Amino acid sequence: MSIVNFISAIGRHIRESIVSLGAFTRLFIAILARSGSALKRPGLVAQQIHFIGNYSLIIIAVSGLFVGFVLGLQGYYTLNRYGSEEALGLLVALSLVRELGPVVTALLFAGRAGTSLTAEIGLMKAGEQLAAMEVMAVDPIRRVLVPRFWGGFIAMPILAAVFSMVGIIGGWVVGVLMIGIDAGVFWSQMQNGVDIFKDVANGVVKSVIFGAAVTLIALYEGWNAKATPEGVAHATTRTVVSGALVVLGLDFLLTALMFSN
Repeated sequence: MSIVNFISAIGRHIRESIVSLGAFTRLFIAILARSGSALKRPGLVAQQIHFIGNYSLIIIAVSGLFVGFVLGLQGYYTLNRYGSEEALGLLVALSLVRELGPVVTALLFAGRAGTSLTAEIGLMKAGEQLAAMEVMAVDPIRRVLVPRFWGGFIAMPILAAVFSMVGIIGGWVVGVLMIGIDAGVFWSQMQNGVDIFKDVANGVVKSVIFGAAVTLIALYEGWNAKATPEGVAHATTRTVVSGALVVLGLDFLLTALMFSN
């Protein structure tokens, strides 16, 4: 009997996953379909960019600085074994621009901005504000979800660029000011080794995709949260967990596609 229950539980989980994926896709299509008219009011999008990006800027910058410190130290210890300390700038830049900048920023973005979006929409649903909009013939998807989606879509690449920039400065502080690597060698190795299209552009593409995915997950969880305090709390938790797993999975796929050659 336990085997039957186990198989039934697996089937139920698969069925619920397929239903959730379908609802997620329908919401994404609905947001895209309503984006044209909603973007005619750019003030709403600008407000969300400020809310999502500006409030996440401090934690992104501080995290990037310390990641740069760690990269500078670990990179120097590793390169020192092979007498290649002058390549520290290149190591720090490629690590941040290609991988750590987009990925770590997306994880922090999910924990800071994603949970905020989910909680905000979930509380609007619990307070029946979304239902009130529908009564007043205001489309809540167009008025609430679309500006937040495009705000996260635009803010995420900017935050990733800030993270990488501050991280490179952190690596310079450790490598040049603390360890004593020649500053000219540090920057020249970076400039000669980092390709604007292969490295920087691919990192930007990653950050754009991560921003769209994390923002959409946050909106979906808030939109479908149960209209109770416990339901909103569970939705915010799912946002962090699902966002982190999706970011890491997408990073593997994108890295395999971009740098396979």
